[in-house]
Amino acid sequence: MKIQRFEDIEAWKEARKLVKVIYDSFSHLKDYNFRDQIQRAALSIMSNIAEGFDRGTNKEFVHFLVVARGSVSEIKSLIYAATDVGYLDRETLDDISSRCSKITALLNGFIKYLKTSTRQK
Repeated sequence: MKIQRFEDIEAWKEARKLVKVIYDSFSHLKDYNFRDQIQRAALSIMSNIAEGFDRGTNKEFVHFLVVARGSVSEIKSLIYAATDVGYLDRETLDDISSRCSKITALLNGFIKYLKTSTRQK
């Protein structure tokens, strides 16, 4: 399938699902700084994929995908901290971690593809 808009990108679709899980999992949290940080990191994944898609070159797109991948790692780090301090149960940690791993794999595959292809308008 040809990707014609950022909404067609599998990594973006999965990142959108992750945002919902993050918001649902931390909506009750009174530690507003923590909650805002993890929510911003989740939104950053979606946003960087979308922004990179509309850049003119694969090199620029790859840059934004790498930034998105960094935000995935930030979430993984934050969920360990959340579990350690009692903000998150083990089941939710495992779910979010699994989603993060899937997004990372999708991003890595897409980055690899973009590095070896030419962009067609």
